[in-house]
Amino acid sequence: MKKELSFTRIGNVYVPTTNIEESIEWYTRNLAFKLMNKFEDRGSYLAVLHHPHQNSIALLLIETHDVQSLEITRNGSPFPIMAIHCPDIEYTHHFLKENKVDVQDIHTLGAGEAKYFYFRDNQGNLLEAAWSIWDPKDKIKEGFRN
Repeated sequence: MKKELSFTRIGNVYVPTTNIEESIEWYTRNLAFKLMNKFEDRGSYLAVLHHPHQNSIALLLIETHDVQSLEITRNGSPFPIMAIHCPDIEYTHHFLKENKVDVQDIHTLGAGEAKYFYFRDNQGNLLEAAWSIWDPKDKIKEGFRN
């Protein structure tokens, strides 16, 4: 008898914010997320944001009074908490820079098979924009087209 997997996929990512409304606005304006729900839970608000791509995971903004930007330290250097794939990394970099987002330079890996750059959200959380020749093509969810 074949056993089923205990887990099927990553369901969501939690990102802290001290101002839920500002963060909702930042993520919808800069990263094309869509607010699906906002509710109060255990004394603070949570916002459920979805991205247009069919197989993307949900982002949950968690309002907290504790100021704590997220980043990982990797060999003494800051490392992002999550990567968001983008089909045109140069356009994305330019768009974020034009919107006054704190972005770093684009880095190329190998012979150009992959590119990435780090950037910070409005709360200082370190994120990564990533592109590679191996990225799967994805469909857009219904209700997300302009």
